[in-house]
Amino acid sequence: MNRDEAWNIVCEFVKNDSLRRHMLAVEACMVAYADKFNEDRERWAVAALLHDFDWEIHPAAPDHPMQGEPILRDRGVDEEIRRAILSHANYSGVPRVSLLEHALFACDELSGFLTACSYVKPGRSIFEVDAASVKRKLKDKAFARTVSREDIVNGAQEFGMNLDEHIAFCIEAMKARAPELGLAGTAQEAKA
Repeated sequence: MNRDEAWNIVCEFVKNDSLRRHMLAVEACMVAYADKFNEDRERWAVAALLHDFDWEIHPAAPDHPMQGEPILRDRGVDEEIRRAILSHANYSGVPRVSLLEHALFACDELSGFLTACSYVKPGRSIFEVDAASVKRKLKDKAFARTVSREDIVNGAQEFGMNLDEHIAFCIEAMKARAPELGLAGTAQEAKA
């Protein structure tokens, strides 16, 4: 499966623009890491895009992502990618062992948190976000309370990344695709 085919599945199953942008944000981080580690960027993009494709039809554990996996299998998504998607849910019973699996888990919650951090900046822009401000927001339990801080910290650790470096890396990856993610900011949007 290629990236365009994965995006078609996303568009078929996901109608919420915020959820689509979340998957694109995870993809931005994953592709940047694929390049960093000389991995297959197309495979990493497919895993990132499809990791939450079933959220609107199965929005709760344990259905997500287990109930979505057979749909992906029937659509021709290979086992390595399906396994990575299953492993991004701690409750799935599928341990994370590959670099792809660790990257997906590490980028998932963090990309959502970075989006939330962008939205509270004056210009609503990822360009206003830095690792230090993100670390401060991580300590504020009332901010973006549905985002698991434990998953963010453990994700970086399992991935073998220093948390500050991981945050900074993902910020840069998301900056590169800011307009597509809706994170270019109000000044940029006014120019468009």
